[in-house]
Amino acid sequence: MKILYEDSMPYAEHFFSRLGDIQSFSSQTLTPDDLTDIDVLLVRSTTKVTEQLLSKAQKLKYVATATAGSDHIDKPMLAAKSIPWGSAAGCNAIAVAEYVLSCLVNEYADCLTDLADKTVGIVGAGHVGTQLDKRLQVLGIKTKLCDPPLQKAGDTRRFYAFEEICQCDIISLHVPFVTEGEDATHHMFDHERLSNLQDNQLLINACRGEVIDNQAAKSLLQQGKALRLNMDVWENEPGIDFDLVPHCRIATAHIAGHTIEGKARGTYMLYEQLCQRFNLPQELNFKSCLPAAETIEIKHLSDKSKFEQVSAAILSTYDVKMDSDSFKQGVKSAADFVYSRKHYAIRREFASVTLKTGNLDISEALYGLGFNTIGE
Repeated sequence: MKILYEDSMPYAEHFFSRLGDIQSFSSQTLTPDDLTDIDVLLVRSTTKVTEQLLSKAQKLKYVATATAGSDHIDKPMLAAKSIPWGSAAGCNAIAVAEYVLSCLVNEYADCLTDLADKTVGIVGAGHVGTQLDKRLQVLGIKTKLCDPPLQKAGDTRRFYAFEEICQCDIISLHVPFVTEGEDATHHMFDHERLSNLQDNQLLINACRGEVIDNQAAKSLLQQGKALRLNMDVWENEPGIDFDLVPHCRIATAHIAGHTIEGKARGTYMLYEQLCQRFNLPQELNFKSCLPAAETIEIKHLSDKSKFEQVSAAILSTYDVKMDSDSFKQGVKSAADFVYSRKHYAIRREFASVTLKTGNLDISEALYGLGFNTIGE
């Protein structure tokens, strides 16, 4: 079996070399001729799987993406060719949820106890929304879920109307990009909805850039509207509207899900799929590829509130403001955007970190967020 995989896929050689003949490719140079004798094509979001790309792929038996989203794959075309496809849906859900938590403790750094009184409206209750909801509930922060497709499909959780979500103190978006139908998400936050947001409301977008009308947001901000935006995703990536960036309180280069674990989990999920589909022995587990993580000490917090202690734990592991400052200062073009994503620094999920907490009595909250803790 010949496997062609995108060179930005972490740990690909570790997992796929056991399954067949492997070869890597760059998304910038891949041509139809490269697929003439390939059995399996494995990509990330930077490769568009189109009919033109597969025009000479006569032996292709499977296509998969090591990313949570699959907008870059022409699924109707694959169905017409009877080529099955797969994705790594949910691979980065924990990472994105932790990104949002880092946004929250940054936004309310001046008075973290205020978070206890806030309500977070979560739009999209799939993999990411569910992980975020669990973590916020651990912290005692009230949440409201909105997901009409899941509600209509029979999900038994309590859901709220979108208009009620728009009244929440914090609105966090975790929906797929859908252009048509009653559940379309394209420009979900258009000029009118953005105009109706109160100055103290926080809007976080870590799903798809097209969910917020970027031009409307920029126009309102330039007119003096006090929009409180945290943006990880943008319209027209990588050629985004860089004039919008300085107006955002937190701005990053589509890296919310870019932990080592999130990326590695995507590759591992494709490894699992190939083993199952081609009836191959699954010899490796997920942790077989992960490097050891460090122990982080947080101290001098015994007289602080629970939220201050939890904030210290979160920020000691991942401080989104550092990414935001770097993005605002150094990313000024589409090429910069691509480069910053490809060379993103090592970041670990909370579960990979051991916190040395001394005698702090916050173990339950930290465990609930995924941390491992030890005393002195």
